[in-house]
Amino acid sequence: AVADTAPAPSAQTSDTGGVGDAPKGPPMSQGEKDALRVAVSKCWNLGTVSTEAMQTVITVRVSLSQDAKPDLSSIRNAAGRVAADEGRLDLLINNAGVMALPKYETADGFEMQFGTNHLGHFALTGLLLDILIATPGARVVSVSSQGHRMGRINFDDLAGDRGYHRWLRYGQSKVANLLFTFELQRRLERIGVSTMAVACHPGGSNTDLARDAGALMKLFQPMANLVMQSAAMGALPTLRAAADPAVKGAEYYGPDGFGQTTGYPVKVHSNAYSHRLDIATQLWLVSQQLTGVEYLD
Repeated sequence: AVADTAPAPSAQTSDTGGVGDAPKGPPMSQGEKDALRVAVSKCWNLGTVSTEAMQTVITVRVSLSQDAKPDLSSIRNAAGRVAADEGRLDLLINNAGVMALPKYETADGFEMQFGTNHLGHFALTGLLLDILIATPGARVVSVSSQGHRMGRINFDDLAGDRGYHRWLRYGQSKVANLLFTFELQRRLERIGVSTMAVACHPGGSNTDLARDAGALMKLFQPMANLVMQSAAMGALPTLRAAADPAVKGAEYYGPDGFGQTTGYPVKVHSNAYSHRLDIATQLWLVSQQLTGVEYLD
């Protein structure tokens, strides 16, 4: 997060692969910093963005380390540490994610994709909400996917016991990210706070997120990589949603290229289902019941 040009606390969920891992690794070289600064400036016409500010966006975060697993007790512990150690929290990026797994369960018995990609984020956001609201202009950024377009919330079988299709379950978890973001924004506006909820997606990015997506995906992955963008480019929509001062609540950012697959981040549209108030309200209630984390009622 960036507050003026000074580092401001941010929390990011990760450790599951994908573009969330792009900010990790060795320190950026000066050339990499300059290239990223130019790229981000181009994204939303900010003019000159200081290297120091961009380095802050890339590196300043509160590490949840191994506690950012799909386990509600460890999520509670991690959130408690953040709230206890930080006087403010400018930014929460919900980007822990798994894709198209075989049928697994979390430690709490949730279907793994729904539990990791949605319920963990729902719980963590609620547990950190007090410190977020207390920080003027704080943001909650949730990372969705173009896979949301095949998603529907199967309220009658969230556990997948009566039928499990790994890609449809992935789509369910990704449309849940958007339903959650839009409903969170509505509820934040209702209580009149400056905290905002924003969503983004990385397009087609060359990461290891699909490493467990099955033999067919592994067969075609080398060819898909030829038309995908780098993980660093895939991270730019997250950076814009997190740092662009012109961003508004409930906006959705993704690449500007064909099919929103590659390119620089712009405001994009999600499908009609992701905006359904009845589904969002039901998902919120069910998520509270499953996680035991209740907020903004």
